[in-house]
Amino acid sequence: MFNAQYFRTYMMLVETGSFTQTARKLDMTQPGVSQHVRKLEEYLGRSLLNRHGRRFSLTDAGRRAYDYAVKLFAEHEHFRHSLDDDSPDSGECRIASPGSVGLMFYPFLLGYQQMHPGLTVNYSFAFNQEIAQDVVAGRYDVGIVTDVSKHPDLSYEAWHQEPLVLVVPADFTGTTFGELVALGFVNYTDGNTNASLVLRSNFGSEFRSMSHFPRQGFTNEVGQVLDAVARGLGFTVVSRPVLETSPWQRQVKELPLTQPVHETLHLVSRTDVELPKRYRQLLESFRQQRLNALYGYSELPSMDSA
Repeated sequence: MFNAQYFRTYMMLVETGSFTQTARKLDMTQPGVSQHVRKLEEYLGRSLLNRHGRRFSLTDAGRRAYDYAVKLFAEHEHFRHSLDDDSPDSGECRIASPGSVGLMFYPFLLGYQQMHPGLTVNYSFAFNQEIAQDVVAGRYDVGIVTDVSKHPDLSYEAWHQEPLVLVVPADFTGTTFGELVALGFVNYTDGNTNASLVLRSNFGSEFRSMSHFPRQGFTNEVGQVLDAVARGLGFTVVSRPVLETSPWQRQVKELPLTQPVHETLHLVSRTDVELPKRYRQLLESFRQQRLNALYGYSELPSMDSA
């Protein structure tokens, strides 16, 4: 019968090289150590030790049994720590967000995981509604969303704000509302909403609705929308992380705004689940990094500015 304690005793024996020291470290008798080794040999059907009086060496099977024992107890420790919700540096993190956030957040998560090997990260790119449904179903522990919907099993927390930027082709020389209309709009899943917020705040006397803008195309992948802008097909409005991570940064430019507008990001989780510390530490680390990059300090702009 498999007995993990036999493997632990054997692993300690190999590492100390002494039956006496093994017995002392495991609070056993020396005959007890010998019995565990003999039981393990019977279970495996192989001799593990070549005995030379009080000394011993490992057989080929003995070396393989030791390697297996090391892996067995390393996995055991990893599993044990993964169950510790109070540990900020170990366990599984299951997170989802829209692409506008994930383009920057996911690379950060990978770097964070490298610094904290006890963590594993399962991350998905999805739309707001899908994220909420998956959090309710327990497929993710936390979602980052740009839209809040009412659900009795979900709680939302305003977490962070990112500036919305109006992006035009690099050779665009216009500055007026009419010149933007002439250029046309490239849409994506949240494009109409974000563009309306920015245009209403900065061209309030002229802007009525997005229906007045010629539509130059649509993509459901926000990371690709700047490709169309770079080709001179129109303008768009995206959150700053999309622009900062875009491979087309040099082919587009940000049009200055007189009235900054921000997109509010919310954390969504089940109302009956308290997020473990590892989530709070991870999310706060990213938030602080972004605040320092955007403003050079660690205070959010007013949520009323969204």
